[in-house]
Amino acid sequence: MSRSASARIIAGNAAVIALLLAIAGLLLRLHLGENWWLAAPLPARRWIALAALLAYAAGCAALWWHARPRQDDATEAGEPPLLVVWASQTGFARQLAEHTAQSLRDGGCRVRLRALDQVDAALLGGTRKALFVASTTGEGDPPDHALAFLGQVMRQAPPLPDLHYAVLALGDRSYEHYCAFGHRLDDWLRQHGARPLFDTVEVDNADPAALRHWQQLLGQFGDGSVQVDWSAPDYQPWLLRARQQLNPGSVGGPVFHLRLQPADGDLPAWQAGDIAEVGPRHAAGAVEHWMRTHDLDVRTTLADGRALREVLAASKLPDTLDSSAPDAIAAALQALPHREYSIASLPSEGSLHLLLRRQAHPDGTPGLASGWLCDDAAIGGRIDLRLRANANFHPPADDAPLVLIGNGTGIAGLRAHLRARIDAGARRNWLLFGERNHIHDFHFGDELEQWRHEGWIERLDAVFSRDGGAHRYVQDALAAQADLLRQWVDDGAAVLVCGSLQGMAPAVDAAIAQALGEERKEQLVMQRRYRRDVY
Repeated sequence: MSRSASARIIAGNAAVIALLLAIAGLLLRLHLGENWWLAAPLPARRWIALAALLAYAAGCAALWWHARPRQDDATEAGEPPLLVVWASQTGFARQLAEHTAQSLRDGGCRVRLRALDQVDAALLGGTRKALFVASTTGEGDPPDHALAFLGQVMRQAPPLPDLHYAVLALGDRSYEHYCAFGHRLDDWLRQHGARPLFDTVEVDNADPAALRHWQQLLGQFGDGSVQVDWSAPDYQPWLLRARQQLNPGSVGGPVFHLRLQPADGDLPAWQAGDIAEVGPRHAAGAVEHWMRTHDLDVRTTLADGRALREVLAASKLPDTLDSSAPDAIAAALQALPHREYSIASLPSEGSLHLLLRRQAHPDGTPGLASGWLCDDAAIGGRIDLRLRANANFHPPADDAPLVLIGNGTGIAGLRAHLRARIDAGARRNWLLFGERNHIHDFHFGDELEQWRHEGWIERLDAVFSRDGGAHRYVQDALAAQADLLRQWVDDGAAVLVCGSLQGMAPAVDAAIAQALGEERKEQLVMQRRYRRDVY
């Protein structure tokens, strides 16, 4: 809320209070005058009237306090607050923006929350990071209150080279112009020099999976503290059938290949590019240590027969307890937030394959989800998992050439695309992949070389930063083949990028812009021929 808007609210409330005081004074004179038609009010009635007036004043003050600019909205020396902007027709986008702002504050960020009509060019120019939650109404129209921004700001050409942003676009896929205003806002920001933090997240009819993805992306801001899912998790039971470390001896973190199958029934359907959301668990030893620290018997069960330690394993472990009653403890727990992993296989292969790197905290302890999946989850044990369609990274048409670019465990999502291309009989595929050492880190290397030998991969550029050679990183190999990239794009190729958001993705983006020109690169984005799944 702007200062001028806040001042208007304060002035309006003050005027209403003053008017009510004047009315109360007039009525009191009637009570005290000789012409009062019945009798003067009893003293108790005066106190009731005064109490009613004070209650109303307190209500007005409470409304002002709720709507006031928050202290963490104030600009301090150094980095300006992260800006969260909403454009809403029915209130849903505003609600999501408020959830977003609160999640960021919980993660240690200073946040400004604004409606789009309260945003001007000066505010955008002075902001370093901004998140936009934008709904589309009618046949691709912006919300009514956003028209002021379109008329007063979007018609200008303010340079925004220092702004990093992301868009959560709300829409309804049954309409022709799906998420149109969100994409229009994204295009305008790009055209004026702003740089996306990550690709636009589309939400079809409040799709909870897309909203979970947005929340997952918020984890890169602030202190990275764990965020709780906005909606209760609804996982399906899967079984871990196999786990293999692919890079023993690597100077990088251990990378594991996992194979999973549903605990009940057949494999569900998914496409190349889709995501597996895993509900992580604490290691059994960590849960038992926490229970002993809080004087709880590790054999404790709940009224419904579940073991308390099993509920704790999938929940945030609180520092303090408000109650020692097991069922009260369980009722107060918050589920651990999910983790997202690119799916490396297709249903036709008989199981769901994941490729993940075991992450480590600065003190050397393993990350919660990757540590559990790579070290502690039992072979044959249950894994809570749900699938998320990732339409932004689905395969292009089979007859279009395809350029696949990635690094590290990003090869998982690219492998699924190659498998889909082979199943479709599409041979015009170019893979560029980067890692540390060929001998340790060429994940799926034997399979990829076989596909190249069989003609399913027309060109394979694998570069390894620790091995020397002409090119150290995948972006270097891409830049060296700028002429070939232009030829493939001229032939109608789509470009898919999967892997690290830090380092690789922006460097590859810059190489593509250098090869094609910034304008043509942006055309590929708008034509949906340049897509990314980066993390």
